[in-house]
Amino acid sequence: MKFSIGGSLKLAFRPWVEGLENIPAEGPAILASNHLSFSDSFFLPAVLDRKVTFIAKAEYFTSPGVKGKLTAAFFKGVGQLPVDRSGARGAGEAAVRSGIEVIERGELFGIYPEGTRSPDGRLYRGKPGGLARVALATGAPVIPVAMIDTEKIQPPGKVVPKLMRPGIRIGKPIDFSRYHGMDGDRFILRSVTDEVMYEIMKLSGQEYVDIYATAAKRQIADAEKAEKAAKAAADKNADKNDKGAEKAAE
Repeated sequence: MKFSIGGSLKLAFRPWVEGLENIPAEGPAILASNHLSFSDSFFLPAVLDRKVTFIAKAEYFTSPGVKGKLTAAFFKGVGQLPVDRSGARGAGEAAVRSGIEVIERGELFGIYPEGTRSPDGRLYRGKPGGLARVALATGAPVIPVAMIDTEKIQPPGKVVPKLMRPGIRIGKPIDFSRYHGMDGDRFILRSVTDEVMYEIMKLSGQEYVDIYATAAKRQIADAEKAEKAAKAAADKNADKNDKGAEKAAE
């Protein structure tokens, strides 16, 4: 997959990279990245010599039919692990267990602290349940990563990507070993997560929004729903006025 998919991505999109020297040649590390596009999980591994393991929703691995099997094979090939997201708490625990297992094998574990893609290109508050718990449980260094312009290549809902150069900035490793074993302290988890998000913000140059991306998506969906309802009501009133004018003319 690295040679076929990764090579094709690098040839077609020519991503630029800064900070490759911050990725250790061996040993475990956590790559904490902003999340702008579905393609983030492909561009980052494509530019690294080492394998990066991300987590992905279980539906990618369990869909029926030939298409489902091909999709599952593809995601396994690019190093993704299935996580059942049907229950929020269960999904969080599964993500943490998966991350710890990857780190204990001495590998690179990739995670998106925002928990979902940014709906508008801004950087949102990180969720402390996954990133910080894996870091504190294992003592592995956290390497902040900023994906640049990937949302312009493949915005949400778009199937065909636009050919343009994305960027990847890799920051210096952050050592949280002073908090090792304190993964049960929610204040420490919040502090660790916020420190990582601050470093990602400096690397990406994104505007920071101190709410969760999931909440922002709900707000956007509610606003769009209200706008559609208002438009429908306005159209209905316009039709009613038109009919009234027609009767008056008669």
